[in-house]
Amino acid sequence: MNTSNQLKKMIKKIFLISIIVLLLPFIVTAAPADAPKTSLKGKVTDAKTGESLPGVSIYFPDLMTGTVTDMNGNFKVDNLPASKVMVQVRFIGYKLIAENIDLSEVHEKNFAMNPSVTEINEVVVTGLSKAATQNRTPTPIEIVPKTKLLQNASSNIIDALAKEPGISQVTTGAGISKPVIRGLGFNRVVVVNDGIRQEGQQWGGEHGIEIDQYDVKRAEILKGPASLAYGSDAMAGVINLISEPQIPEDHLQGGVLTNYQTNNGMLGYSLNLGTNKNGLLWNLRYSNKRAHDYKNKYDGYVYDSRFKEDALNGVIGLNKAWGYSHLILSYYHMVPGIVEGERDSLTGKFLKPVMVNGQPGETLATHSDFMSYKRGMPYQQIHHYKAVWKNNFVTGKGNLKTIFGFQQNNRQEYGDIANPEQYGLYLKLNTLNYDVRYLLPESNSMNISFGVNGMFQHSMNKGTEYLVPDYHLFDAGIFVMARKSIDQLDLSGGLRFDRRSEHGESLYLNSAEKPVSSGTPGATERFPSFHSDFSGVSGSLGATYQFSESFYGKLNISRGFRAPNIAELGSNGVHEGTQKYEIGNPDLKPENSWQFDLATGLNTEHVSAELDLFSNRIHNFIFSRKLYGFASQDSIMDGVPAFKYVSGDAHLYGGEVHVDIHPHPLDWLHFENSFSYVRGVQLNQPDSMKNLPLIPAPRFQSTLRADIFPKGKTLRNGYIEFGLEHDFTQNKFYSAFGTETRTPAYTLLHAGIGTDIYWNNKKRFSLWIQANNLADVAYQSHLSRLKYTGMNYATGREGVYNMGRNFSFKLQIPIDSKL
Repeated sequence: MNTSNQLKKMIKKIFLISIIVLLLPFIVTAAPADAPKTSLKGKVTDAKTGESLPGVSIYFPDLMTGTVTDMNGNFKVDNLPASKVMVQVRFIGYKLIAENIDLSEVHEKNFAMNPSVTEINEVVVTGLSKAATQNRTPTPIEIVPKTKLLQNASSNIIDALAKEPGISQVTTGAGISKPVIRGLGFNRVVVVNDGIRQEGQQWGGEHGIEIDQYDVKRAEILKGPASLAYGSDAMAGVINLISEPQIPEDHLQGGVLTNYQTNNGMLGYSLNLGTNKNGLLWNLRYSNKRAHDYKNKYDGYVYDSRFKEDALNGVIGLNKAWGYSHLILSYYHMVPGIVEGERDSLTGKFLKPVMVNGQPGETLATHSDFMSYKRGMPYQQIHHYKAVWKNNFVTGKGNLKTIFGFQQNNRQEYGDIANPEQYGLYLKLNTLNYDVRYLLPESNSMNISFGVNGMFQHSMNKGTEYLVPDYHLFDAGIFVMARKSIDQLDLSGGLRFDRRSEHGESLYLNSAEKPVSSGTPGATERFPSFHSDFSGVSGSLGATYQFSESFYGKLNISRGFRAPNIAELGSNGVHEGTQKYEIGNPDLKPENSWQFDLATGLNTEHVSAELDLFSNRIHNFIFSRKLYGFASQDSIMDGVPAFKYVSGDAHLYGGEVHVDIHPHPLDWLHFENSFSYVRGVQLNQPDSMKNLPLIPAPRFQSTLRADIFPKGKTLRNGYIEFGLEHDFTQNKFYSAFGTETRTPAYTLLHAGIGTDIYWNNKKRFSLWIQANNLADVAYQSHLSRLKYTGMNYATGREGVYNMGRNFSFKLQIPIDSKL
């Protein structure tokens, strides 16, 4: 056994050394000293009137540098590499321009912008080594710009994105949301921030995403297997949250953002300031958010649904002709309450834990308890630290990109009212991320990139309760990707090989539940030692075709790969946040999938529309199944139902359609509609086990929006909107062992209004007001974990309901001056 482990360690070292040797020539040639410099200047005008446009953003996404036009519409960007890059020209109310320019030949370029009712060709970077436009990328992608995030009323970043077609969320109250893409969530969705995958023990149902919502500049959502670029766990897709500032050269930028929400009294604010002078960039942001318990029509205030959040982010870097180098440091702290749903059997009112005569007891929660911003009991405490070093070196006409990151996630759970400061569960996770890739010079409209990425992980138990063992994880993947353009046809694809090793350490406990050595008399084995190796091949091949300027089609086939996570392999304990006793299965095999995507889109003067269809077949699909004990009763362990991880074959299929009608000449009026549908089944199973768990119900969304005051003297870029969301009845649920129940249909109404305020031709502040659930409907989302938090015997209703009527007020005061 020892010889086998030594051999595996030796193979890992040889593998890493081989990678370094492979990439060494490119690292050596990346020396920035002799990088040729160039510049680009020009003018931006209105294509119809010829009028100069001031304040237009000129940005190079692959170089992370740019500028804005002056009062006469002129611009100049220095310290650019003499290579072919994409430039995007962006201005509110105009169609985005995205062009590839060879800076070794072009030094002056004028742009004429056309007024626009949509931005269907938004530039994207997700899953690609080089920027590309959305409608020329075969994989389905949703783009959520900063403006839309600001206009949204949400309690966290995933809550804001869950309104997009095909995107849902598993929620635990208002503070914790986990993304779900086309019916797949948890470790099947990779969340990328600052260029690296966010690692915060996301296998837990009540584990959120430790990212500052106010720091996100835009979001790119890739729907479908993205294992090609991100390796294991990207089987459902990727959510890329872009936080780095885009400060123009010689500018000071920042601002103050405040947010208040009425339902749970959420108070949020964010302070930001940064500069870009002679290529030296720095940016600093502090954010704070806190809320008391939320309420709804059936439950009233929901005890312990409060949360508190603090975040600090800093960036310092250089943007030069040789490329860029950025160092990003961040700290995130969250204290969410854990809703257990305990109620008085006669009145149905919520109970809170208290000490009675020196012993733990319960009493009715009061109004002052619900309105308190202080932590309740039980609760979690999460500290997440992150450091990321990103580089892009221009090597002739090619690029060497490197990303190295370190993350530490500390997750503590407190539930003992007699010792409120003593944590029970404490998981400490250290992760080292690495990504090295080389982009060959473009030749005959062909882009090729290759590289390696992966991570090292070490997780430790520091508490007195145990759910998963201490473990080590090593993950590496080698990949190659290519994209070819032939007139209106774009072809793209690639291959990847992944290798992941997971080693769980044994744990022995004495009668007092204290760790001891294996030979201690009376010791019991809580976690057996195990070692698992997983490998897999993933890839994709796709095409897009521009039938005309306004009509396009897409086709893509992809193979995904996901290795089982530590909870699925080795868990053995009570997961307090989920009220389950979870049992792992070390014999699980990795998941593999084949997905087909077909899409077609239309973007005309009157209508913008896209239809996306998919079919996803997953082999060895892993899920948690409730166990039955004696006489067909629930198997109870430590006072909660027991669940074990098992696997089977699954098929998910469905799609999304979204239509935006903007009849000319009423370009200011938008009638936006979308419909999302996903069906998930297990193959060769009885009816009660046929449907996959946690599949969102079909959803229809419709919004009537009017854009007002686009170029007013005082009010600009205003809007007013009214809309609805209808979630259909979810009759297709995993009914075996009482795991899930039917979820009735519900309809929610919303409205919003907002505008920018100008004075002396300069924006002074922006105001957004949004109202959600205007009719104060009492509903339960099918993916809400609070749907199963106990019975209210006074009313006969099971579980806790979602948030009721809520008004959100946001005020942003920008800072922007020339240095």
